[in-house]
Amino acid sequence: MHKVTYIEAITEALREEMERDDKLFMMGEDIGLYGGVFKATKGLQKQFGEMRVLDTPLSESLIAGASIGATLVGLKAVPEIQFADFITPAMDQIIQQAAKLRYRSGGSYRVPVVFRVCCGGGIGGGLYHSQSNEAWFVDQPGLKVVAPATPYDAKGLLKAAIRDNNPIIYFEHKKLYRSLKQDIPDDDYIVPIGKADRKLEGETLSIITYGLPVNYALEAAKELAKENIKVEVIDLRTLLPIDKDMILESVKKTGRALIVHEANKTGGVGGEIAAIIAEEAFDYLDAPVTRVAGPDVPAIPFSPPMEEFFMVSPKKIADAARKLAAY
Repeated sequence: MHKVTYIEAITEALREEMERDDKLFMMGEDIGLYGGVFKATKGLQKQFGEMRVLDTPLSESLIAGASIGATLVGLKAVPEIQFADFITPAMDQIIQQAAKLRYRSGGSYRVPVVFRVCCGGGIGGGLYHSQSNEAWFVDQPGLKVVAPATPYDAKGLLKAAIRDNNPIIYFEHKKLYRSLKQDIPDDDYIVPIGKADRKLEGETLSIITYGLPVNYALEAAKELAKENIKVEVIDLRTLLPIDKDMILESVKKTGRALIVHEANKTGGVGGEIAAIIAEEAFDYLDAPVTRVAGPDVPAIPFSPPMEEFFMVSPKKIADAARKLAAY
């Protein structure tokens, strides 16, 4: 075992998969000589060369299109989208091409590409460097969408994604990069895509979440335990395909569901989870399904107090959990 940060776990996964598969390459803005804006690819161009770790112009459309095209001639690609906020120019390639090519060609073509997307707020990034837009991709069959919350899962899910033959959106929350450290195995391992993880066992209510808020939910659970509110924390890890079995199993046990995500509430992933629970576990509910999410404003503001107002937090989660437990 050795201890790493979240971003070090990502770098390890990239390096090990590059060593394992010489058909794998990366491309993105400043990922080569500079090592990436957050240094996730630091040292990789020096180790693997400019033909496998490519610096690109500031063009998300090019990054996505060239990556997808390369996979059609037998390569595997891990492009980096520097900020989730700037992914919109690449959405035509991702949604109209990557997500549909395998289906459209009857399986003749596969698109083994992993879009690493840096997302999330809480770091003073303001309107165009803080967004969480995973919901744009979760309603697109043909894609897989993952959002790890810990260094262990970050490495294992990225390695699993790279070995998958389908297009995958890998959301990595910027606030987690250097705020978490965790022991991870020295040996090779993967975290299966499509499998949630029960991070904490509980009986009073289920918190269903992913990404950064998983850690906030665990923090809130410690406080709630002092009040004899025993919270079960489900880390989805994969948003598409979602692990319905674990969601339903947990909610049927506790009878109460609190869904937490940082993205805007309306149209967010939480709405889909609430619908799954309503359709398949309604008879087990002792209280309304509740959501804690970002408010429906255009983007996260620069102003620190306003950013704090926007972000989910352990306190917001604990307050909602108390209300739900008392229902």
